[in-house]
Amino acid sequence: MTGSPPAPGPAGLLGHRPALRPEVLLSAPLLDGPATVHLVKDPVSGASFEIGPKEFFLVSRLDGSRSLADIGTEYAHAFGRRLGEGNWQQLLALLGSRRLLAGGPPPSAPAPRGRPLDGTLARGTLRLVADADATTARLHRALRPLLHPVVLGALLLVCLAMEAVLAASLTELADAFGWLLRRPAPLMAVATLLWLSTALHEFAHGIAARHVGGTVGEIGLRWRLPVAIMYCTVDNYRFLERRRQQLAVAAAGAFANLLFLLPFFGWWAALPEGDPTRRVLAALLLLGSAQALVNLLPLPPLDGYTMLGHGLRVTRLAPASSGYLRLRMRDRKAAAAYPPRARRLYLGYGVGSAVLVLLLTAGLAGAVWYAATT
Repeated sequence: MTGSPPAPGPAGLLGHRPALRPEVLLSAPLLDGPATVHLVKDPVSGASFEIGPKEFFLVSRLDGSRSLADIGTEYAHAFGRRLGEGNWQQLLALLGSRRLLAGGPPPSAPAPRGRPLDGTLARGTLRLVADADATTARLHRALRPLLHPVVLGALLLVCLAMEAVLAASLTELADAFGWLLRRPAPLMAVATLLWLSTALHEFAHGIAARHVGGTVGEIGLRWRLPVAIMYCTVDNYRFLERRRQQLAVAAAGAFANLLFLLPFFGWWAALPEGDPTRRVLAALLLLGSAQALVNLLPLPPLDGYTMLGHGLRVTRLAPASSGYLRLRMRDRKAAAAYPPRARRLYLGYGVGSAVLVLLLTAGLAGAVWYAATT
């Protein structure tokens, strides 16, 4: 009589070669307060969570080609500790419960999106397209010839030249802005054009994301009366392979704002001084340039803040900096436990952002005073 095969022991478990599902996304290391974390996301269900460097070391090696014993040996060399069977069972149970392992239960279908219209008359959102990613993909295919690095580089140089000319004509532009504030009809026309520039800004984020391998989750209209703006949600920018790709997605909106101004700049330059249309265009160029350049400031929720976070590989930079500074004021010993890099970044950002806000406040007050007195 043949007996049942023995249950696999630790050696049997360590011989397994599990693999993550190929579409699971893993982020680069991100500083979050005093800790370093990695983001893990299932793009099918949309679920995501954070893991530490040690867990990432293990999870990132689950590719189906290496056994748990092989990965355990690498882990012991890296961290000076060998994992037991219980550690592996706990990790695999976590990944299995989240349906991230290949060969396991299929991932849960993403929760259906809410109603296209959500909110009240005073505040809410309106989803404008059913499939934002497909819509952005079509726009990307149409614009792909313009996204060649040589073309983009040339356009960037033209935009920089435009801004240099406008900076040299700042007095004329400021006078035109004061003139515009006292004329409702031209003011409404400029405001409408700036709103269109804002919509272009949002679409640019989505097109840039598609160009570097990202996906777009939603395109719509968000309002908090009396303001209503377009929005475009990029789902997986944190998981793009290269830092420059993340920076390109974040910077695309401001670049699109500058491109929007180029034909108006040519029109303005062709008109004689004193022409009423030239005044309107000058005010548009001033406000449009401010719209683009202010967006590059490293303050939340502006694109410059997102770019700084990508560049430094930091998540939640502003709240983490605020938390560190509060801790530093009440418990210097606890603040000293932060890694040196975290202490430098959070102190530098906290002081720098405070100084920047003061300068912006003073500059805005000066601009309002100048416009009111001219």
